[in-house]
Amino acid sequence: MINMRWFKVILISHRGNVNNKNPDRENNPYYILDAIFSGYDVEIDVWFDNNTFILGHDSPQYEVSGEFLTQKGLWIHCKNISALSELIKNIECNCFFHDTDDVVLTSKNYLWTYPGKALYSNSICVLPELSEACDISNVAGICSDFIGRYKHD
Repeated sequence: MINMRWFKVILISHRGNVNNKNPDRENNPYYILDAIFSGYDVEIDVWFDNNTFILGHDSPQYEVSGEFLTQKGLWIHCKNISALSELIKNIECNCFFHDTDDVVLTSKNYLWTYPGKALYSNSICVLPELSEACDISNVAGICSDFIGRYKHD
């Protein structure tokens, strides 16, 4: 476990994962709630199609209500522009859209940083496990499939 007592950092579970990748459960609403109830924020993947919000990474899988997306601690990665447009227009949440951009600005003014790219004090370091040179000493948050490693004692 990495000791991060010396600074306050937002701990974000990647798609509900806390201690390992679990592709069969990622973005499942119950899996997300488990991570939230364990004290983590959660990055989720959201699509909008036929007036419906749907969770899923590569394709829509789990239908959810707009109310589900208003939960405190969600970082909503919009998987299509329709999702971004609908969320910004109608729902109070923290959302963003990106593909392979080095960095994007979330609706709550954080820099969501692509793995391995430069980090800043208001950055979210995404998947530090993919980059050996990732310096997380001055970031606002960390998003990881292994976020349990960073939990404060």
